[in-house]
Amino acid sequence: MTDFEVRPDDVLVIIDPQKDFCPGGALPVAGGDEIMPGIAALAQRFPLVVITQDWHSPEHASFAGNHPGGVPFATAEMPYGAQVLWPDHCVRGTPGAALHPRLVAAADRADLILRKGTNPAVDSYSAFYENDQITSTGLAGYLREKGARRCVLVGLAYDFCVAYSALDAVREGFEAVVVKDLTRAIAMPAAEGRTTSDEAEDRFARAGVTVL
Repeated sequence: MTDFEVRPDDVLVIIDPQKDFCPGGALPVAGGDEIMPGIAALAQRFPLVVITQDWHSPEHASFAGNHPGGVPFATAEMPYGAQVLWPDHCVRGTPGAALHPRLVAAADRADLILRKGTNPAVDSYSAFYENDQITSTGLAGYLREKGARRCVLVGLAYDFCVAYSALDAVREGFEAVVVKDLTRAIAMPAAEGRTTSDEAEDRFARAGVTVL
């Protein structure tokens, strides 16, 4: 990423760089720990840095264990639509919810650490909206006040929280760039032999999200 030109109106949005999403965690993304040194180095080059942090209550509705007969990675219908049921992860105040240790320096210089998924009834993949696609986190207004125009997104996971955040950034009028080498995907099976990564990239193309 040494050839990436950082603009004065850029914000680096680091999505959920937490222990539970790395190998050994409750919801590990393969290779999730491998991207942390690169993210830490990239953060030093940005004028504005935002980090998101999943911060769930133990009774969160997205947890498979909170549904009778719930199976991790199955889908359940919620009042706001289809919801993947996840293993319990990033429970507020637990070691797994903590930021990866390689991101400590980036966190120290971050302008904002945004905790999301705090509503036990609604999941929140995106940095901008809860999964009902109505309830705002307030991030868009914050970034506009800071003069940001382009969101550069890295972190976990490429096909879920990074993807939803990039798409909502465009929805809110920002340019969006996903640095693919500094993300990792869950890549769950989807229709017709495709994966959730394929589906995310289809949405990126339609929305005008740039993938590096």
